[in-house]
Amino acid sequence: MFNHAPFQSLMQRISRRDVLRVAAGAGVSFLLPALDLKATESRGAERPKSLITLWMQGGPSQLESWDPHPNSKFGSSPKSIKTTINGLQISEFLPRMAEQMHNLSVVRSLVSPEGDHERGTYFVQSGYRPETTVVHPALSAVLAHGLTDSKLEIPNHVSLSGGDGFVVPRGGYLGAEFDAFRVPDPGNNINNMRSTVEDDRQRRRLQGLDVVSNAFRKGRPTQAQDTLHQHVIERALTMMSSQQLKAFELDDETKETKENYGDSRFGRGCLVARRLVEQGVRAVQVVLSGFDTHVNNLEGQQRQMQILDPSFAALMKDLKDRDLLDSTVVLCIGEFGRTPWLNPLEGRDHWPLGFSCVLGGGGLKSGIVIGETNPDLAFAEREKKNPERTKPVNPIEVPDLYATILTLMGLDPTLEINTPIGRPIMLSEGRSLSQLLPDHLL
Repeated sequence: MFNHAPFQSLMQRISRRDVLRVAAGAGVSFLLPALDLKATESRGAERPKSLITLWMQGGPSQLESWDPHPNSKFGSSPKSIKTTINGLQISEFLPRMAEQMHNLSVVRSLVSPEGDHERGTYFVQSGYRPETTVVHPALSAVLAHGLTDSKLEIPNHVSLSGGDGFVVPRGGYLGAEFDAFRVPDPGNNINNMRSTVEDDRQRRRLQGLDVVSNAFRKGRPTQAQDTLHQHVIERALTMMSSQQLKAFELDDETKETKENYGDSRFGRGCLVARRLVEQGVRAVQVVLSGFDTHVNNLEGQQRQMQILDPSFAALMKDLKDRDLLDSTVVLCIGEFGRTPWLNPLEGRDHWPLGFSCVLGGGGLKSGIVIGETNPDLAFAEREKKNPERTKPVNPIEVPDLYATILTLMGLDPTLEINTPIGRPIMLSEGRSLSQLLPDHLL
């Protein structure tokens, strides 16, 4: 049985929110030197693996993205275009990604038991259905917890570009310190990280804070330890004085690079994500919201793909060019897909019985297409009231997908962690997908 607490230093268990709150009150500011963006120098020769999750909030339509069926009898769909994977075609809305698909694989037959946004998000982020007695950590939180780095001075788990609150990955029973560090507007200065007063006044503030802290500790050693007050301060100072903090900023990126990623919050988030993994951050989420197209689906999905396409393609090319792709898993996924048929408002509704995700990098096999769907058959079975027969060919469970990523990144999916109430829970109840894992892990 594995208990996570002894394996985490006290400093690493500090809440990111507490760090910011205390740092803001202290008014700490330091000049930050420029980052060296060479992966071999910033990450080291071994390059521990990281995960970038591109989260498509609202449920992207598989038919307008990775699994087009332009000749389907039910529901309009865009034309399909060839890709750099022989025989694979994707939506015409993704022309730049068509040139990057040889670095990725497509799962077209994901299935989920949850068709509600919040419950679906919980399930797809964690691999577990919601329960009343426990909060499961997101996959990204599990990675941040299990893959620490003593050289990292900034958060190891980051969520970029906003989204609804329930979209932000949670630490669950691992503790709130493993909740993602949230940056709603990536590429701009992080709030409360720079002071509005001069350095002398900052030092005086810290000296005054030391007086208060020392007075509190006198006669209250247990309370002082429980609050982690001093360690929060130290962690805040370390983070705010670190050159790694520059990874959140884009000032030293060229105009051409920024344009390649696209002039959008999501595009800036993808660029910041690349900079974060370059520094060794293990888990980064970038959110693109707006996929809940119950009305006028085709136009809505096209608008979203026009944001996704340049950003995703630029990220893949950048990771490859900077020798980061072999050490970075990229996963593009949402909480479910959209119905194969259109509703009376020309929209597509929630559809967890066969949707798509794209993943690659980190040593995963590329050029693989898993599963297939048939919109016409799904519609026919729906009309005959046989929903169980709407499942795609070779259905893939989300826990299996996550067991694959955990295995790839060096964590045993069957490892049990004791929750705070003593209940042992495995990292994943799934089985790794042999189609995607490199041969040496089979």
